[in-house]
Amino acid sequence: MTENSGWWARAQEVLPGGVNSPVRSFRGVGGEPFFVDKGEGAYLVSDQGKRYCDYVMGYGPLILGHAHPQVVEAVRAQALLGLSYGTPTHREVLMGERIRSAIASMELVRLVNSGTEATMSALRVARGVTGRRLVVKFTGSYHGHHDSLIIKAGSGAATLGVPDSAGVPEEIAQLTMTVPYNDIDALREVFREHGRNIAAVIAEPVAGNMGTVPPVPGFLETIRELTQEYGALWVSDEVMTGFRVTYGSVAESRGLEPDLITLAKVIGAGMPVGAYGGKRQYMELVAPLGAVYQAGTFSGNAVAMAAGLAQLSVVGEPHFYETLTQRTTRLAEGLKERARRHGIEVSVNQAGAMMTLFFNGQSPTNFDEVAASDHERYRRFFHGMLERGIFFPPSGYETCFPSWAHTDADIDMTVQAADAVFRQL
Repeated sequence: MTENSGWWARAQEVLPGGVNSPVRSFRGVGGEPFFVDKGEGAYLVSDQGKRYCDYVMGYGPLILGHAHPQVVEAVRAQALLGLSYGTPTHREVLMGERIRSAIASMELVRLVNSGTEATMSALRVARGVTGRRLVVKFTGSYHGHHDSLIIKAGSGAATLGVPDSAGVPEEIAQLTMTVPYNDIDALREVFREHGRNIAAVIAEPVAGNMGTVPPVPGFLETIRELTQEYGALWVSDEVMTGFRVTYGSVAESRGLEPDLITLAKVIGAGMPVGAYGGKRQYMELVAPLGAVYQAGTFSGNAVAMAAGLAQLSVVGEPHFYETLTQRTTRLAEGLKERARRHGIEVSVNQAGAMMTLFFNGQSPTNFDEVAASDHERYRRFFHGMLERGIFFPPSGYETCFPSWAHTDADIDMTVQAADAVFRQL
């Protein structure tokens, strides 16, 4: 299906691959992406006037849907006063206070401009605190595109990493240890061998960048146990999960206290934003107080703060997450039931208002199990849904993000469309 009226060709002349972020190219599923003119609640409207019920939602930040009135009004009011100042503003303080009130372990917060910047900075703090070099990450988890974390696993269950991108020196990649997500034994083994040289473990408390993969019982607790035993820091990457699965931190909601937490997405309501923070004793090492340097011209941008504060005021209302989780469950159960009707094996992993449909009879718990799903069938499912006006993520390794704007009628329509697609598959 093509409806771009020449814009896709023009884009490829001036942008690498026609896009400014690779997943937007639809390269993994074939075909050409559509261009968007506007978003309205649960829907995108293409430049050709076609409406799509949107479950991508900007890859997570738009928990209220597109162009929520309170967010739009907050942005408009701030824009009239100026876009950026290079000086402190009240809204930066208000955002820091809002985050700290929701996440007790974020005693000090530094606002930045993206999730990548947040995770990069948090690891710098961890190395500054410990004086150590090695970092542990989990296979299939994406923490941004900086050199330390664009790393894939080497051979074996727990290995020194190798670059996952050209332009990353092997010397940097070898400072990152890669362990399968949810593999408690492999994590214990890597600490037995290298624990006194590990500065940090960085982990999503619910993986979202291999599709939605929740932690198995004891996994997060083992991260906490081992990092404390060996004097390393636990960086809970909640760029995706923070204020999405629950109001605040998923790790804290499970009774755990990470040393550092990273946020982005929901706290910006669609504006470029990120944050990292943690225990005061660690964050006081960040400049201008300490020797860990990090700065940003646009950090704490006034417009982004206005948008984020407006969104957080809505999601903080009683029963917000309970209701949104119920809507997401309605979609997940509907998809599974319709697939079963047509003899198609699927599973749906869900955590709050995050979910992924896998063409796999067993719910994946790690990247290898996600990779073993039928991604060719997902490709055909994606296109079948798109033809029917439903925009799911253009990759079986991505997460769906139902929003507050999705009604029961939208979900029922989505399930009906999926029924027709499953019938064809």
